[in-house]
Amino acid sequence: MNRTYLIKPVLDYDYPTAVYGEGIYLYDHTGKQYIDGSSGAVTASIGHRVKEVVEAMIAQANQVSFTYRSQFTNEPAEKLAKKLSEWAPGDLNWSFFVNSGSEATETAMKIAIQYWQERGYGRKNKVLSRWMSYHGITLGALSMSGHVLRRKRFIPLLEDFPSASPPYCYRCPFNSTYPGCNLMCAKELETAIKRIGAENIAAFIAEPIIGASGGAVTPPDGYYQEIKAICERNEILFIADEVMTGIGRTGKRFAVEHWGVVPDLIALGKGMSAGYTPIAATLVSDRVMEPILRGSKAIMAGHTYSANPQSAAVSLAVLEYIEKHRLVEAAAEQGQYLMEKLQQLANMFEMVGDVRGKGLLLGMEFVADRLLKTPFHPETDVTNRIVARAFEKGLLVYPAAGGIDGAGDAVLIAPPLVIQKAEIDRLVSILEDTIREVESELRSEGWTGQLFAG
Repeated sequence: MNRTYLIKPVLDYDYPTAVYGEGIYLYDHTGKQYIDGSSGAVTASIGHRVKEVVEAMIAQANQVSFTYRSQFTNEPAEKLAKKLSEWAPGDLNWSFFVNSGSEATETAMKIAIQYWQERGYGRKNKVLSRWMSYHGITLGALSMSGHVLRRKRFIPLLEDFPSASPPYCYRCPFNSTYPGCNLMCAKELETAIKRIGAENIAAFIAEPIIGASGGAVTPPDGYYQEIKAICERNEILFIADEVMTGIGRTGKRFAVEHWGVVPDLIALGKGMSAGYTPIAATLVSDRVMEPILRGSKAIMAGHTYSANPQSAAVSLAVLEYIEKHRLVEAAAEQGQYLMEKLQQLANMFEMVGDVRGKGLLLGMEFVADRLLKTPFHPETDVTNRIVARAFEKGLLVYPAAGGIDGAGDAVLIAPPLVIQKAEIDRLVSILEDTIREVESELRSEGWTGQLFAG
């Protein structure tokens, strides 16, 4: 391997070079084809090399690519903000543009705290979140995250924000079942609020469907209605982290719409530009902006590339493409087909414990014992085996390991919203071969279909 100057995820791994993309496919420097079964990091939602987006890039570059937000506004950013207000539920009519999902969730946290300050409640500066969550890698976003493995290295620097259990029906933290559980996982939030004091809490943040830390863990009906009611009773803002789930991914424009709830703030990223350029956003409701408009008249956040005209033009083109080709509806339809295929796989293999999700954000969890739902030991490295074996066969899936307090194995299957049924069939066929080979490999190492021998 030749010397590299690029810091990659695994420093001594010899990554293939991606040189070309087309639709749901990527090609490396050897010409090998890969089905982008995870849209990269659940990002490339409209597929690769879309002509309309490329043309929008060129057109904007021929006008102006950068203006600084404290000196100018620009037409693409204004149009994009208007488009997002049309997409968003309720009165979420304001957009603050940033560069990444981590920045979007952290900006939402800051705006929530500022909202209470502008109203004269300076003590309300804590943000509650759930365990088994991931809201980003910056220190503020990581403080809100309940992903044990990702927090571990930086614990001394982080705030202790995760306070409630996840709505993880497959492994109910209360050893109950829905609907008999009476949504105890939601009601636990109120217990946490009482212990900390509502007078100290600015907001509660949650991913509508848990992504990277759980593999598309999906709450039951009524969950977010209860969460929103708890927040309102205690005068706490509700932030929906839609970085992974937003912009059509789950078969709705925003995943929280599956529960009929309107958040106070929404964080967006990933599918907002479909990977064509870095851009993300924090959407803010009229009711949250109102005291700020009457008070300081400024959001206390600043980013050099915020509202960048080049990125805004690209994101606007992506949203218009999704509208034109009805890709939100396509995600719902194709997602149902993919779910049925994955459920068939689950019935074929003992190591598949659960299949879940909505639209084209689906997860598959792997277990050592299906009856007891016992996770594999982390050293068995099942998630990475699945990801690596699928990669060898030309399929990209996204790892979602470590959600069970550092243990647990899952992957996300989240192809571009433009995928067709025949392509889904091929994706599932490769995944079937992958699981069969990994399961056989585990058996050769002593796994019996229950626990490891000895």
